[in-house]
Amino acid sequence: MCSIIGYRGKNSAAPILVNGLQRMEYRGYDSVGIATKSKNQILLRKGVGKVVEVNNAIQLDKLPGNIGIGHTRWATHGKVTEQNAHPHSSNSGKIAIVHNGIIENFEELKSNLQKKGFDFHSETDTEVIANLIQLNFDEAPDVKQAIIKTVAQLKGHYSFVVIFEDGTIVGARFHEPLIVGVGKNSYYLSSDVLGFIEKTDDAIYLDNEDFVILNDAGIHIFGFDGSSVKYQITKVSKEFADVYKGDYAHFTIKEISEQPDSILQAGNNDQIQQFVDGVKQAKNLYITGSGTSYNAAEIAKYLMSKFAKIKINTVIASELAFSPDDIEQNSTLVAISQSGESADVLEAVKIAKESNASILSIVNHLNSSLSQESSLVIGLNCGPEIGVAATKSFTSQLTILYKITDKLCNGCINPDWEKVSSMVSQILSNHSKIKEIAKDLKEVSDIYVLGRGIHLPIAREAALKLKELSYIHAEAIAGGELKHGPLALMDSNVYVIIINPNDSTYNDTLNTAHEIKARGAKIIGISDKESDVYDYWVEIPTIDESLYPIIEIIPIQLLAYYSALEKKTNPDYPRNLAKSVTVK
Repeated sequence: MCSIIGYRGKNSAAPILVNGLQRMEYRGYDSVGIATKSKNQILLRKGVGKVVEVNNAIQLDKLPGNIGIGHTRWATHGKVTEQNAHPHSSNSGKIAIVHNGIIENFEELKSNLQKKGFDFHSETDTEVIANLIQLNFDEAPDVKQAIIKTVAQLKGHYSFVVIFEDGTIVGARFHEPLIVGVGKNSYYLSSDVLGFIEKTDDAIYLDNEDFVILNDAGIHIFGFDGSSVKYQITKVSKEFADVYKGDYAHFTIKEISEQPDSILQAGNNDQIQQFVDGVKQAKNLYITGSGTSYNAAEIAKYLMSKFAKIKINTVIASELAFSPDDIEQNSTLVAISQSGESADVLEAVKIAKESNASILSIVNHLNSSLSQESSLVIGLNCGPEIGVAATKSFTSQLTILYKITDKLCNGCINPDWEKVSSMVSQILSNHSKIKEIAKDLKEVSDIYVLGRGIHLPIAREAALKLKELSYIHAEAIAGGELKHGPLALMDSNVYVIIINPNDSTYNDTLNTAHEIKARGAKIIGISDKESDVYDYWVEIPTIDESLYPIIEIIPIQLLAYYSALEKKTNPDYPRNLAKSVTVK
């Protein structure tokens, strides 16, 4: 997982590359580097750390030249070192490359290249591509033919951007995103529109197995077989240009605070109606996602079963390949993804399509790979989400799932979304209690989150947020399972978050809280009803029973954020994680 950027135009390339990488840093942030073409040579600088740190240390943005490529890395092959940072040069120094994804046969390719006299200076699979292109180009000095031959030899999922000594830039895409930005007398190549949105809103979304050549003659797009490809320029939504924190300390708290608005913007009525029609026609219905999106899928399963009387099978995207039950022929798969580029979700879609399944997707990026693989798409419309931990995208996903279910059951839920938005605003209006609890959690090593029924997926999402942002071990527990093992963990060193709104689960969950309290554990109650059993009471508004999940997750998002601050971690960029999980 990483950010790729390329530029060819009339302006100085380095500042454009560095700025684009800063905007995309949420995709990967353990190292950074750029390469530019100047006076018929390729100049390269790179280092370990975030973009601003490396730029301050070695002045990336001062490299000369008006053609260049850049990259931020999230390590997959090789440790986080300067040697493993991108870009990587070929042995001749006449070619440099940045790469996203994994080359599955890189060891075999590397061995063959070593036998031909090529040396390697990193642990990455990326360096293999650079030298393979050099080999193929040396044998026949034609850029197009060298790329065709190279991609035919690569196995895996990847996108890469390569710069040649003469200033030609090539970008290739195989199951990883790559987008061309078209400006006035300039071109951009990026893994994300955020890389160039400040410069242009005209984009070409490369199809899978396409490569683009940018040179003095302009732009040329080909298929991996060498055939010429007709392309269409698309206007990118300007909402993705708004990725500044403003007065907020972090993107994470900004995005948490945007939820009263993002809930109201979630989904398009026409898209939702088409989606509902697709669900009604489904022979068998499956729903998949990863991480936060899978927790949303579990909520969908509960809602559709209870209110629409529709059976839907949930499956973790990464587990579908190993599931004993194949997707039945001619079924329908609902795929949920914030980015639309998650490798495991795309792999699940590929598997489902082998069974001739229809793909319905819920995604924030309407031009994403997942959208292109889907017959129907609903957009979250929540704007860019830069914080690695999903917050507003989760509540937007839930909102859309509620809207779908409500139509399926002919208005049996009938949510008042203005009221829901107002209640989220009410929770967000005062952070003082959450901040106090976060201070007490500073030295805690274990937190358990307990929920029943529809609240269990929220407990899982709560535990995920705490793990992601505060690095505290957090585990979700089904309320009724406490006596089947977890009760042994309860003592005076443990904190337990009880998700306990005043609904049909309230009394059973309160009884469970008493059992936990009797073992000495400290209890944080998330409820609209106060109880003496809580050591800390986090009050939420009273709402219709079915809608509690949307509002009860908000205080836990805040708790995870403020716990991160107390532990002096960066909530926007949790260690070892990246926003778009584009490798399996």
